[in-house]
Amino acid sequence: MTDAPRPIRRALLSVSDKTGLVEFARVLSGAGAEILSTGGTAKALRDADVPVVELSDHTGFPEILDGRVKTLVPQVHGGVLFRRDLPQHAAQVAEHGIAPIDLVCVNLYPFEATVARGASFDDCVENIDIGGPAMIRSAAKNHADVVVVTEPAQLAEVAREVSETGGTTHATRRRLAAAAYARTAAYDAAIARWFAGQEGTDFPERLSLPGLLKQTLRYGENPHQSAAFYLDGTHRPGIATADQVQGKELSYNNLNDTDAAHECVAEFERPAIVIVKHANPCGVAEGQDLSAAWDAALRCDPVSAFGGIVAANRPLDEAAARRIAAIFTEVVIAPDADDAARAVFATKKNLRLLLARGLPDPASPGMTFRSVGGGFLAQSRDAGRVAESDLRVVTKRAPTDQEMRDLLFAFRVCKHVKSNAIVYAKGGATVGIGAGQMSRVDSARIAAWKSEEAAKAAGLPEPLARGSVVASDAFFPFADGLQAAAAAGATAVIQPGGSMRDAEVIAAADAAGLAMVLTGMRHFRH
Repeated sequence: MTDAPRPIRRALLSVSDKTGLVEFARVLSGAGAEILSTGGTAKALRDADVPVVELSDHTGFPEILDGRVKTLVPQVHGGVLFRRDLPQHAAQVAEHGIAPIDLVCVNLYPFEATVARGASFDDCVENIDIGGPAMIRSAAKNHADVVVVTEPAQLAEVAREVSETGGTTHATRRRLAAAAYARTAAYDAAIARWFAGQEGTDFPERLSLPGLLKQTLRYGENPHQSAAFYLDGTHRPGIATADQVQGKELSYNNLNDTDAAHECVAEFERPAIVIVKHANPCGVAEGQDLSAAWDAALRCDPVSAFGGIVAANRPLDEAAARRIAAIFTEVVIAPDADDAARAVFATKKNLRLLLARGLPDPASPGMTFRSVGGGFLAQSRDAGRVAESDLRVVTKRAPTDQEMRDLLFAFRVCKHVKSNAIVYAKGGATVGIGAGQMSRVDSARIAAWKSEEAAKAAGLPEPLARGSVVASDAFFPFADGLQAAAAAGATAVIQPGGSMRDAEVIAAADAAGLAMVLTGMRHFRH
């Protein structure tokens, strides 16, 4: 097949997003194309003095059923699917008076946006497009003869090619056909996912995942891996909806770590700072303001904080910005930043500043996915939280009020630390974190060692973990992990419980004079 430009003699335009529509239609009309259109699209073109033919006049068939049937007619699909290289096709369209259609420009009813704004079930159903996907798929199938445009961003590209060459090339039509099938697949996936949710089904027999490319990344986790960043269409506040206002391009690892920090900082009601390194928090603290929270978070592990990711749960002010900018930081994410804070960060040209305009809801539903050989695992996101009323005191001594506050704080942090996770906390700040070890006792010892090193860096006479509380993301399988925490100076423990040796662990806590509470909920994060 030659790649000589194919002229456009007749085009069908029917769009909900009219961005760039008039300019595009003027190019087509100027190239000699007859423009067919419907409803609001036709009105927009007439108002702009672009010649347009109502589709019902072209087909001789009126719109019926409140517009549900307007393009589902042979005069449309025959004109689109007609293969110009087959004499029998040419004879049939001539016999039935069907005129060829060389371009289809359709973007679909805004179903995803309708769901996102919390519309009623009936409104969502009415925003399921039928004729649009049918036309798109027909045009994409017959891309040898027909060009299909499905996104406003494609209009300028097609208009430029038509202006320069008088038509469209086969390479362009084929590439746009591939994009068209991806668009209808994502659209149907969004509908299927919504319907499954309406039926209370988290895991339907067939699971399709919609995705819209936001960014092609320089590389993946390592330089020899390729990667990209996709939006899932849920519009949940988070890294996907944040605006990058300065700094170089975000990498795969930047995005992964920033998401981990942002999700963690959203757990706290008071001003809070989270510092993340390699997807694990290395310092978390609450404070009277962000500056105080930063100082306490940094104290936990100043070595790991170098080159880390910082998340705040309040708009950044100048004082907090100056503290954060004083060390090398890869990314900062916050709901907003005032002009003075932005000016501070602007002096660090490589620092990426992301403004999320909000925070994720830790209790919101959702799904997480992980690939495995030949498939993927799906699960509901960990939206679990424990309150003081959920806790069960199992030791002779109950926690003091301050210990209880710190226990709840530490357990919220623990939820965001890779298993096996141990978190020491004191005064609303982490003072030692042990992550990702094969045994829980090793995590407890590493966290204690971290607290010793942080104390030395701060010039303090004793490890930070002295007088702290300790949180464990899962039960202690043996008493040795708890005993290591006691040796580090912890005075109270929060853990899920449920081990065959719970009685042994409780006895060890009593022997050490520790208070211990059980949550009944674990937070594994592998």
